[in-house]
Amino acid sequence: MRTVSGPTDHVVIVGAGFAGLATALHLLGAGRRVTILERGEHPGGRAGRLDLQTADGTYQVDTGPTVLTMPDLFAEAFAAVGEKLEERLDLVELDPAYRTHFADGSTIDVHSDAGAMEAEVRAVCGPAAAAGYARMREWLTRLYRAEIDTFIGANFDSPLNLLGPDLARLAVLGGFGRLGPKVEKLLPDERLQRIFSFQALYAGVPPQTALGAYGVIAYMDTIAGVFFPKGGMRAVGQAMADAAVAAGAQIHYGCTVTGLERGTGRVTALRHRPTDDAAATTARTAADAVVLTPDLPVVHDLLGRTPRRIVPLRYSPSAVVLHAGLTSARTDAAHHTISFGTKWRETFREIIGDGRLMSDPSLLITRPTATDPSLAPEGRDLLFVLAPCPNLDGAGGRIDWERVGPAYRDEILGVLDARGHPGLTGIADDIAVSDLVTPADWAAQGMAAGTPFSAAHTFAQTGPFRPRNLVRGYDNVVLAGCGTTPGVGIPPVLLSGRLAAARITGPTTRRSPGDRVRTGG
Repeated sequence: MRTVSGPTDHVVIVGAGFAGLATALHLLGAGRRVTILERGEHPGGRAGRLDLQTADGTYQVDTGPTVLTMPDLFAEAFAAVGEKLEERLDLVELDPAYRTHFADGSTIDVHSDAGAMEAEVRAVCGPAAAAGYARMREWLTRLYRAEIDTFIGANFDSPLNLLGPDLARLAVLGGFGRLGPKVEKLLPDERLQRIFSFQALYAGVPPQTALGAYGVIAYMDTIAGVFFPKGGMRAVGQAMADAAVAAGAQIHYGCTVTGLERGTGRVTALRHRPTDDAAATTARTAADAVVLTPDLPVVHDLLGRTPRRIVPLRYSPSAVVLHAGLTSARTDAAHHTISFGTKWRETFREIIGDGRLMSDPSLLITRPTATDPSLAPEGRDLLFVLAPCPNLDGAGGRIDWERVGPAYRDEILGVLDARGHPGLTGIADDIAVSDLVTPADWAAQGMAAGTPFSAAHTFAQTGPFRPRNLVRGYDNVVLAGCGTTPGVGIPPVLLSGRLAAARITGPTTRRSPGDRVRTGG
């Protein structure tokens, strides 16, 4: 494995998101001095925070990811500096992980426990489907074990690093075939096919064309468990930042990096100014090594060039998100609900192929107050409604989001009314305060193509073909975050931090956090 050359005593990290903080914890554990420059006023990066104020109190909104899986990766990062996750965070495992509603009126609760899920599938879908679920679970588990250390959690110097028995093992499992057909073969019920393949949308590709290897995301969602931190997702970034500072890191918030000072093949210092004062005098922080975690366009701007690719990067679909503080409690709604429309393959074609809004929306609704009521005023609820949509590339770029956004919000709420899911009707008339986010807003935050999901996981943008975390022409610059290896989602982003740190320190003995984390409260 290639590593950066020269001294690495002081590492400067741009960005205090999960990738930057994970990098920092692993570097601190390896004895490096770490400085983090963060443009926002808080840690967390894309796992941002927004407080919606009303006369009756505050709704504490998480503006980024709402689904937390694989807490062992957080535990590993904390363990790097001798800390325990459970002393920094109170994680609750959700049961069900999701509640799924279908157009035929049926509901399936998704449980991570094998026995509970098999019983659920048997009761709703029948014995043949229950047997299919058992086969599906076995396949996903074998797939995860074959990938996690060798493919997802590994640094690649070239595609040749893939060659070997692990590649053959993954190929035998169907990792290089297509996900959709594999799921259909294992599961006879279309509803289950959706539950175990919708995650491909996170990777930016339809299930029918996604690599089978991306079934590992379904493993994380449906087997490893879905968790929620008391205090909201914002508590995670804060806990990581607190652990980093306790281990000796310096974090400067409200600090925008404006440029890099270069020596011969190296970055010697970073120039930065207060985020809210473009006219302020530029400050300078010297560095032995640098880790860049912003979205790729920001990184390329700082480096002063865009890497040449034979085929330009293709970006994942985006999302319209409504944050709604309600005047009442919706106790019938689960923490996470997926509302599937009648159409399925058409949805992916509309969003990805045609650059159009869904004609029959499938939606993710999160009610964090189901697990932590303190996130809203007493007796009230907070909802997060996510509708996948085209990004700003191609035909999707013709959508006038300033005009379409509010109308689409009303359409989505109307769809939920019509479907009649318990606890999720009459939302429009129950909103005390809200915030709407569209691809135009994501773009304004510096996210390429107006999507928070970064580069899609096509074959040509996966593993060693994804933008590398070593920067050609710079001996001491490393990338971390969802735009580089291994990819999009909280677990890959945490792994990207570990991989970035390894590029600086060389291979280190991983500190085990112990058994799989299961906490509750």
